[in-house]
Amino acid sequence: MSEKEHKVSRRQFLTYTLMGVGGFMVAGAISPMVRFALDPALEAGGESEFVPVATVDDLTDEPQRFDFKVTVEDAWYTSEQIRTTWMYAEGSDIIALSPVCTHLGCTVGWEGSEDHPNQFFCPCHLGRFEKSGKNVAGTPPTRPLDIYEVEVRDGTIYLGGTVQRRTV
Repeated sequence: MSEKEHKVSRRQFLTYTLMGVGGFMVAGAISPMVRFALDPALEAGGESEFVPVATVDDLTDEPQRFDFKVTVEDAWYTSEQIRTTWMYAEGSDIIALSPVCTHLGCTVGWEGSEDHPNQFFCPCHLGRFEKSGKNVAGTPPTRPLDIYEVEVRDGTIYLGGTVQRRTV
């Protein structure tokens, strides 16, 4: 048999074979790396877990600062972070406000300014919020403070994730 009778030469056959084998080897080496990189993005986001923060007896009608720990999973790294809330009782309702200013993310404090008593005050850009978390007109924040999801079980207050508000 001569080489002219074959439609594929030996050189072409070896080229195709080596390229095919090389392609499978590269795909086999890269696929675990791609899976490793995409794995956190492919996991479904879980519901926020509720953590105990205080008891109902600890609350007054004035906002009080409460610190609590949450477990945070970031890809493959799990850590405990300390979070803060400004919490108070309003009748039978419990209000738990996030201390993060909605303007640029600074931390607000209750009665943080002598000029503006009974308000949350952000010292970064002079932002102010009413007791309910509503932003004061004419100040930099454009929306109210975020609130935490609240559950009460057996006299203990549990907080979940934050809920973004547009109005109060």
